[in-house]
Amino acid sequence: MKNLMILLYFVFGLYLSATIINIPADQPTIQAGINVATIGDTVLVQPGTYYENINYNGKNITVASLFLTTQDTTYISQTIIDGNQNGRVVTIENAEDSTAVLSGFTITNGNADFGGGIYCYYSNISLQNIIITGNSSTMDGGGIYCNNSELNLENVTISNNSVIYYGGGIYCLHSNLLLQNVILTGNSSTMDGGGIYNFYSDLELENVSISSNYATRDGGGLYSAYGSHTTF
Repeated sequence: MKNLMILLYFVFGLYLSATIINIPADQPTIQAGINVATIGDTVLVQPGTYYENINYNGKNITVASLFLTTQDTTYISQTIIDGNQNGRVVTIENAEDSTAVLSGFTITNGNADFGGGIYCYYSNISLQNIIITGNSSTMDGGGIYCNNSELNLENVTISNNSVIYYGGGIYCLHSNLLLQNVILTGNSSTMDGGGIYNFYSDLELENVSISSNYATRDGGGLYSAYGSHTTF
């Protein structure tokens, strides 16, 4: 019992000590804010365009625009993380759990072999009120690359992303994805899965619009095969 109480005090202490790190007032860049953040912290970003390629570095934190505090949707388009064609825009690859959150941004201009916009590998994250647009990938996942991970997408628009191989909008391998109130439009692949490529994964779609996506071979909107389960 004594050990349990010590553990509870430790856990509650972590959450009580959670802080808000304002960008750029407290730290000059989003990545600098992430670097000093600890579990439960929020990196709160003012409107503007940030030319960055950010990495959560295994931290279960919230990175958000002022949408988080105001619920004003105009901040989503006003707060831009621009990859500057210098790699993927957001990386989550160090066992982050479902308490990691990205909210209220436009993610654009990323370019990488895997996951031009967002790259998630053996990790989890919640994407809320996000626009993912104008990203590209040489191999898989123009907009989002998801491998052995769990992603929850809510109120997300994935548009005009492109890939040479699979998954113009989303590439999903050995993963679980929940899409709620999501729009996929104008994404393209020169192979399969213009909108979504679903491979050995479980995909659940609720109130999702898939339109005007393109693939040269199969699955202009959605390609789902090899033991995958897709629920509409």
